[in-house]
Amino acid sequence: MTTPTTIHHFIGGKPYPSQTAEWRDVTNPATQEVVARVPFATRDEVNLAVANAQEAFQTWRSTSLGARMRIMLKLQQLIREHTSELAQLITREHGKTLPDAEGEVARGLEVVEHACSITTLQLGEIAENAATGVDVYNLLQPLGVGAGITAFNFPVMLPCFMFPMAIACGNTFVLKPSEQDPSSTMRLVELAHEAGVPPGVLNVIHGGPEVADMLCDHPDIKALSFIGSTHVGTHIYRRASEAGKRVQSMMGAKNHCVVMPDAPKEHALNNLLGSAFGAAGQRCMANSVAVFVGAARDWLPELVEKSKTMKVGPGTDRSADLGPLVNPRAKQRVVGLIDSGVAQGATLLLDGRDCVVPGYEQGNFVGPTVFADVTDAMDIYQQEIFGPVLNVVCVDTLEDAIAFINRNPNGNGTSIFTSSGWAARKYQHDINVGQVGINVPIPVPVAYFSFTGSRASKLGDLGPNGKQAVQFWTQTKTVTARWYEEGSRSDGVNTTISMK
Repeated sequence: MTTPTTIHHFIGGKPYPSQTAEWRDVTNPATQEVVARVPFATRDEVNLAVANAQEAFQTWRSTSLGARMRIMLKLQQLIREHTSELAQLITREHGKTLPDAEGEVARGLEVVEHACSITTLQLGEIAENAATGVDVYNLLQPLGVGAGITAFNFPVMLPCFMFPMAIACGNTFVLKPSEQDPSSTMRLVELAHEAGVPPGVLNVIHGGPEVADMLCDHPDIKALSFIGSTHVGTHIYRRASEAGKRVQSMMGAKNHCVVMPDAPKEHALNNLLGSAFGAAGQRCMANSVAVFVGAARDWLPELVEKSKTMKVGPGTDRSADLGPLVNPRAKQRVVGLIDSGVAQGATLLLDGRDCVVPGYEQGNFVGPTVFADVTDAMDIYQQEIFGPVLNVVCVDTLEDAIAFINRNPNGNGTSIFTSSGWAARKYQHDINVGQVGINVPIPVPVAYFSFTGSRASKLGDLGPNGKQAVQFWTQTKTVTARWYEEGSRSDGVNTTISMK
């Protein structure tokens, strides 16, 4: 039995012990062992974090692009060197397997590497002689204090979707990570300061909904980024927008993977199962619905047999394909949704409800679960399960698949497996979903492209990463300038609006 770690806030460049009376346990989801204790910030502590960020902004905004770039270069080096340590912290508190956690760190690292290009990303535009002797130019300037609220399922990658680009653009930042698995986030923030982030530029406060509301309401916060559930994200977007903030809210999903009969079968089935059951289904980009077109439905028995071979175990077991769910409440919810699928008439082809891992009997394990004969009226289809549950729908044509998916209100991601270029092009053109994979199971783009979920999966015009991140974390100032030659004569008063 290890002694639980005490998590602190991080304010003004150093750990800040909380004076709160409200603390929560952080548990290892494979064992239920309490591994850390996290504070829920008081209003004074939130205000202190924002005040530090506001004060630091006065100097950070004038720090050169080159200096900010060099900090990002150092940070990407440190993340690379500490990948194993970060992954172990993720696995201990989230439960995902170590290879999966290492993959998460790598995807977060991509964003930091992209931020290293800030010297060419944060460029304005100029028109010389827009009128005679008049130049017009745009400047991309930082907003001020930004804030981020992240979900539990990617405790390193999601913060990397927010603060590196925000501070590289010259803003300062207040981050509220998930209270369920904060240790890897805190280590990432420590590495950022080791890389040279000045005191007050990056601050962390912990807490639940009340702390999130304080960030939404605080008048000194100018922009807020959120990644999490649709219910919470909608609330955050409305509340922060009403407070006059710029907001991006990346939310829930119901992702579909279309399998055509001409698809390379082994590639399609293996990729489908990896995307459905990896991280125990706790990904907003997980493919939780397989749409088999035409004769591809004959592959369903093989899909089930492959699912049975997937190994469930603690995240520290590198041979495991999926680990536990994050906490007992999550397991209870997933099991309840599986129960509802049976009750509402879906055919349960593989049942993961009674999954027990020897030596980890207290773990929050649910095994791979496969339903057939799923309709769009069932709870297992209408709700984001966030567990290792795959719903299978069979349709006759590609057009039927497209129409079925477009009726779903969510638009986070979708994939198609096919050997037909015509089918792939038709799919990407006709499907009303923000991110499309062609023979790629989880179409999260590389970091120099923006994350572009759509419809009910996203609120706000601009997403994380890529060019949109620079647009989100900067404001445009347009300057129209004329310089008179010394001693030149004026033509007198001009009352017309003229630019000649």
